[in-house]
Amino acid sequence: MTTEFPVDESCVFCRIVARRGPANIRYESAQVIAFDDSRPKAPTHVLICPKGHYPTFLETPESVLANLNSEIKSVAVHLGFEERGFRLVVNNGRESGQIIFHLHFHFLAGSAMRDL
Repeated sequence: MTTEFPVDESCVFCRIVARRGPANIRYESAQVIAFDDSRPKAPTHVLICPKGHYPTFLETPESVLANLNSEIKSVAVHLGFEERGFRLVVNNGRESGQIIFHLHFHFLAGSAMRDL
């Protein structure tokens, strides 16, 4: 059985999901992919995305967001940060600083992060 997801052929993250773009994939499930950020802001900076193309947080179906929450926990365990701690950031829209319009969470870890 294959799962169909909405896709935007011009989206760099959709190309990564389809294995047509470069990425160091750190975690993958049937519905989620996590890969290293190309411009890391922390020793561990992984982008966690649904495989389906949803431009922003607010445009993402509740069911996808619920699954993404569960998968983020799995990523934290997989990367070994469930006890050390990590920061999650999601940008929603241009004014927030969102550059790639495919929902993604920034998972930042590996050093003490005190200031926003």
